[in-house]
Amino acid sequence: MKEAMFYEKLEDKKVRCRLCPHFCKISPGKRGICGVKENREGILYSLVYGKAISSGVDPIEKKPFYHFYPGSSAFSIATAGCNFRCLHCQNSSISQLPRERGEINGEELSPESIILQAKRTNCKSISYTYTEPTIFFEYAYDTSKLAQKEGIKNTFITNGYISEEALREISPYLDAANVDLKSFSEDFYKKICGGHLEPVLGTLKLMKELGIWVEVTTLIIPGLNDSEEELEKIAKFIVGLGKDVPWHLSRFYPAYKLEKIPPTPVETLHRARGIGLKAGLRYVYTGNVPGDEGENTYCYNCGKLLIGRYGYRIEEFNLENGKCKYCQAKIDGVGMER
Repeated sequence: MKEAMFYEKLEDKKVRCRLCPHFCKISPGKRGICGVKENREGILYSLVYGKAISSGVDPIEKKPFYHFYPGSSAFSIATAGCNFRCLHCQNSSISQLPRERGEINGEELSPESIILQAKRTNCKSISYTYTEPTIFFEYAYDTSKLAQKEGIKNTFITNGYISEEALREISPYLDAANVDLKSFSEDFYKKICGGHLEPVLGTLKLMKELGIWVEVTTLIIPGLNDSEEELEKIAKFIVGLGKDVPWHLSRFYPAYKLEKIPPTPVETLHRARGIGLKAGLRYVYTGNVPGDEGENTYCYNCGKLLIGRYGYRIEEFNLENGKCKYCQAKIDGVGMER
C-alpha cells in the first residue's frame, strides 16, 4: 500500500479524496467510488500501487494515437479499478473488479521494472491504459518521472475524470493523452458512465493549456450518442480546442451491460467523420473498422495520402521531416518525423 497523494483529513478520521471530480468523502474502513482508495484510521491509501493487472507491448496506434510517434511501440500498464462504471466497458472484468467483487488482483511490478521492460522491448513510450490511469495515479506518477529521466515518453489513455490539482502535478511528465469524450450530454454521463460531462471538458481544455499533446476518442453507440446534433456539438468543441486535435470515432460492439445494442453501422461512422471534417477539424478517423479509408491520415492542405494504415499497421508513409512530401505542409503531432 502507498499513501494517497491527494486527500484531506476531516473530523472523526474521515477523509476527502481530491484525486478526481467525485471528491469522495470516505469513512474509516471504507473505499471511494473507484474501489482502490481506502481510508485506514484517517489515512487514505492506494491499494493498487505496484500491482499490475495487465502489462505488455502495443503499437501506439492501438491506444489510439495517430499523431504521436506513429509506428512506435508503447509499453502498456494497468491496475484494477476505475472511477467510472460505463455500461459498455470493454475491460469491465478488470475495471469493475474492485467495485463488483471487492477484489484487487495484479502482479507485483515496480516502476523500476516497468522502465526496464520498456527499454528491453524498445518502446518509445509508456501508456497508462486499459482501465483508468487516474485511479492508479501514484503508481503512474512515480513511473512517469523515472521514464522521463530515461528518455521514455508517457501517455494517458483516460476518461478525463481527473482533478485540476492532480493533472497539474503530473503534467511535467505527461507527453500525450487520448481522452474519451463519450458524449456531449450530461444525462449520458450520469446514466451510462456514472460521472459528469463538465469536468471532462475542463480536463481537455487544461491539457491543451499545459502543452500536452491531445487526441480525442468517441465511441459511437447506436441510439445513445449518434445523433447529428450531438456529433456536431462534439466536433464544435474539439475545433475550439484546436483544429489540429485528432478525433477518433470508434465503432461500438456489444459489451458488458449493453450487449443487446447492435454494432455501430459503418455508415454512421462515415457520417460522423464528415461532420468532423465539415466543422473544420484537420484529422478525423474511424476506428474498429480495419481497412476503412478513415484509418488513413491525409494532408489537410493538398488532400494526398500521408499515412496509410490497416488496423494498427502502417503500410504507407509519405511524410518528410514531419511535412507532407507533396506540398510541404507541416503535419500536426509529436514525433511525426518517424
